Amino acid sequence: MNQGAIASRYAKAFLRLVEESGRGEQVFTQVRALLADASSAPRPLEPDIEKLVLLLRRNRRLDCLKFVLNDFVRMWCEANHIVVAKLVCAVASPDLPARAEELIASRTGCRVILDCSVDAELLGGFVLELENETLDASVRRQLDDIRRQLVQKNNRII
Repeated sequence: MNQGAIASRYAKAFLRLVEESGRGEQVFTQVRALLADASSAPRPLEPDIEKLVLLLRRNRRLDCLKFVLNDFVRMWCEANHIVVAKLVCAVASPDLPARAEELIASRTGCRVILDCSVDAELLGGFVLELENETLDASVRRQLDDIRRQLVQKNNRII
């Protein structure tokens, strides 16, 4: 059977369990932490997560755990009108994340969870990833575009 279909079924059942237990926000937060870095995840795990792991182990599907958790995060966000975005800036700015969150929330009408980081290699600007779209307003990309255009022009001349 397709691993994606298996993960989706377990994630759907896990979502129902979490909604019935009423501990959805806590489980969602822990699952995101587990997916980001399993070694630094908070201990003890939520009981619902432990139940999922035990069920997957019993059914010999533990290899699907990461897929199940990713599907769960996606389904939880859809069910609760949450948008997860990633903002990478060239320089740390204290007010940019709050402004970006407000702008995204006003455009989507959803609650926004914004993960921010700094990457000096961008040289300037920012990169915003929102669901399946990327807005790259970095100086590095602009320089790469100029470099590519120059190479294409020079190749036509030769």
